[in-house]
Amino acid sequence: MSYQPRRPARQEMLRIRGLLHRVLRWGPESDDPVLLLHGWADSADSFQFIADEMAPQWALAALDWRGFGHSEWSPAGYWFPDYYADLEVLLEQLCPAGAARLVGHSMGGNIAMTYAGIRPERVRSLVNLEGFGLPRTDPSQAPQRHAKWLDQLREAPEFNDYTCAEDLAARLIRRNPRLAKDRASYIASCWTRALPDGGVRLRADPAHRFVNPYSYRREEMEACWRQLTASVLMVFGGKSDLATRLGTEGGEAAFRACIPGVRVEVLADAGHMLHHEEPAALARLIENFLGSA
Repeated sequence: MSYQPRRPARQEMLRIRGLLHRVLRWGPESDDPVLLLHGWADSADSFQFIADEMAPQWALAALDWRGFGHSEWSPAGYWFPDYYADLEVLLEQLCPAGAARLVGHSMGGNIAMTYAGIRPERVRSLVNLEGFGLPRTDPSQAPQRHAKWLDQLREAPEFNDYTCAEDLAARLIRRNPRLAKDRASYIASCWTRALPDGGVRLRADPAHRFVNPYSYRREEMEACWRQLTASVLMVFGGKSDLATRLGTEGGEAAFRACIPGVRVEVLADAGHMLHHEEPAALARLIENFLGSA
């Protein structure tokens, strides 16, 4: 049985930099909602679990990034600075009166944290859920990255199709045994669209799988993080392997060196997808932090 939302979302479509983007809203109408930003290959729907756990007076709004969920695909491909520009327009539309409150998971956390350093006056508080950045790259990797990108232009990568949404749900549970069955079914139904043959396909644009020909320069990201003036809460999943794969740069000390006053919390029983696994505990952390930030 699929998860049944206790607070169904309201849906709207906003035009952001030429593309229609879907936004889900929960709670009262507000020109200062808490903005929820999902990670790679996810969608706004995944924040339903947190929305159901938060007190009803909280106004929440969750975006589908371009090329994910129900938002339009970008014919020009996907470049990380576009997300900063999309977020800026979203803030202009949804939070016009002043500095915003952001909650971002993984890719969404990276976007939020870097944007908050680029435009410190536009963000007053930020909850970063496992958005640790990427490992430093070596310039010697550039030829191979550019070559792979050129190869992918000839034969674009695809996402897998599934026999049904429950097939995907079962795979999600195999990859993450901590994920409850009803939540897995809900996520799978939200992430997919029906095919004529009865199967389902992920809604995400396969172009997101292209390798980025430009190397990730962590030094530039850290320079942005050092300009943060927002209150920052970073939440780690105690069973996540992402921080471990980043080595010392995924540890608490690395972020304390870049972000003065950062607060760090660990959800001991959660992995990387902590908003899927421990939404009640996460909702309490978000409420307590944003209520005092």
